[in-house]
Amino acid sequence: MSASFMSLILLLVLFGSLAIGLWISIALFVTGLVGVVLFSSAPIADVLGTNIWTSSTEWSLAALPLFIWMGEILFRSRMSKDLFTGLAPWMRSVPGGLGHVGILASGIFAAVSGSSAATCATVAKVAVPELKARGYDERLVLGTVAGSATLGLLIPPSIIMIVYGVAAEQSIARLFIAGVLPGLVVIALYMSYVALQSLTGRAKTPPKDPPTTLLQKFQASRRLLPVVLLIAGVVGSIYLGLASPTDSAAVGVVLALAMSWWFGDLTWQSFKEGLIAATLSSSMIAFILAGSAFLTLAMGYSGLPATIAGWITGMQLSTYTFLAVLTVFFIIMGCFLDGISIVVLTTAVLLPAVQAAGIDTIWFGVYLVLVVEMGQLTPPVGLNLFVLQGMTGRDIVFISKAAFPFFAMLILAAAIFTVFPDIVMVLPHMMYGS
Repeated sequence: MSASFMSLILLLVLFGSLAIGLWISIALFVTGLVGVVLFSSAPIADVLGTNIWTSSTEWSLAALPLFIWMGEILFRSRMSKDLFTGLAPWMRSVPGGLGHVGILASGIFAAVSGSSAATCATVAKVAVPELKARGYDERLVLGTVAGSATLGLLIPPSIIMIVYGVAAEQSIARLFIAGVLPGLVVIALYMSYVALQSLTGRAKTPPKDPPTTLLQKFQASRRLLPVVLLIAGVVGSIYLGLASPTDSAAVGVVLALAMSWWFGDLTWQSFKEGLIAATLSSSMIAFILAGSAFLTLAMGYSGLPATIAGWITGMQLSTYTFLAVLTVFFIIMGCFLDGISIVVLTTAVLLPAVQAAGIDTIWFGVYLVLVVEMGQLTPPVGLNLFVLQGMTGRDIVFISKAAFPFFAMLILAAAIFTVFPDIVMVLPHMMYGS
């Protein structure tokens, strides 16, 4: 039985399982079981038990539930609202006005949550009612929040970067630092678009608020201090060598709990709600990762990774063409699967071809996270779209159209990072060497 035929069987089982509505994690396990039964004589119970245990006891994965819990704590505290009030005075005189606040707030919250959905829900809860009440164009407001919430995947600490780092056996600290400049570039692209829409009159913006003095701006910015301290505690502890990414996640949880308690937002009820929500999200991700590890084993028996790598290498595509094909592939995948599932399903299969093409695996991790971000904005599985739909009552078509320009900005960003890879790699090289 040829490797291509065996691979086709596994793909049919996987997509068939997804088509009938099985959970992604269950579909992964079912496909893995079929692969082991058909392509190996190994005892299923032993293979399944060993594989799940090995994939689930990776120490780096301990950071996942901690970062998710930290985001849940912040979501239930006043610090999320303080982001808006602290940033607003600085944006009043900029073209687009307070329309930029959602972008900057998402960028800051992304640096302490690591989750796109948590960033979207938190910023939308505060910014959307405020901006609509002030007369800002609703489509631009919703598009801004949906698009900028994807920064939760790119700006460290990023949950999906941890997943990629574990799957690809790459340094999570290097991935974190590599995501900083790309995150700032995406923020700049988003803000440029909002400013352009305002200057050309395509988006309705209300009259500018009365000017504020520099002293008043700094006084308002004091509300940002707790979030800045939290970012410094989490990210700074990693880059100063005081803590590993996993240790810094624990630091973040302790700081978030302490600050929430200090502001009077931490109650027994909010503590339980945050812990339960974090447990549910973490369990879902862990189950998907375990299923993916088992499927990867089955794929190895089928020879699919070597087949795909050989096929792509045999086509002798240029690096740019290769990445363009992958971008289209990931955009299509993003229409049907969530980001973590895409990463765990494709990393082991594509990494040999990526390395054969001479692409740095740290750079590819940032690129992968960026194109996976696009899936947060594409129906029918765009998670940010559903978060906004639930919070605003707007239909998914309206929100999808609002988010499309920011989807286009992400494609532009991917092109920029491909042509100028040093944007991604300069900080890792400065801090860790080549």
